[in-house]
Amino acid sequence: MALEIERKFLVINDSWRSGVTETKNYRQGYLCQGPNPSIRVRTDGVKAWLNLKSSSDGLTRNEYEYAISLIDAEEMLDHMTVLPIVEKKRYLVPCGRHTWEIDVFEGSNAGLVVAELELEHADERLDLPPWVGTEVTHDMRFYNMSLATRPYSQWSEDKPVP
Repeated sequence: MALEIERKFLVINDSWRSGVTETKNYRQGYLCQGPNPSIRVRTDGVKAWLNLKSSSDGLTRNEYEYAISLIDAEEMLDHMTVLPIVEKKRYLVPCGRHTWEIDVFEGSNAGLVVAELELEHADERLDLPPWVGTEVTHDMRFYNMSLATRPYSQWSEDKPVP
């Protein structure tokens, strides 16, 4: 069984930008709205994947990902997914023994910047870089599935402070 162990944090400043080693532009959409499992189509403009994830149980979830044709993925995004499409630019930032994924959201989620870190073990110790703020791992609003159904632009007083 494939297992994802991930923590999410808000980003409090742009000092991470000097450490970027790779950037990708993602478009992703969800084929169903149910909480378990989420079924996602994602493209980076060159490749595409179909991804299935169980609902979150703390830091861990079952996750399966399969490469699919870019043409099929684009068609699914255009005609079969829950709107709006989640658009983001992902920056990879090595820091210590980990590589952080910084997602700068665009479109209806513009203004949201989240740092994600995949771990080998749920209790793995990590040193937080100075640009990492509040942890939002257990706040379902920050999961991409939630951002597809209730985008950041629709949040009001409940927008968090990094």
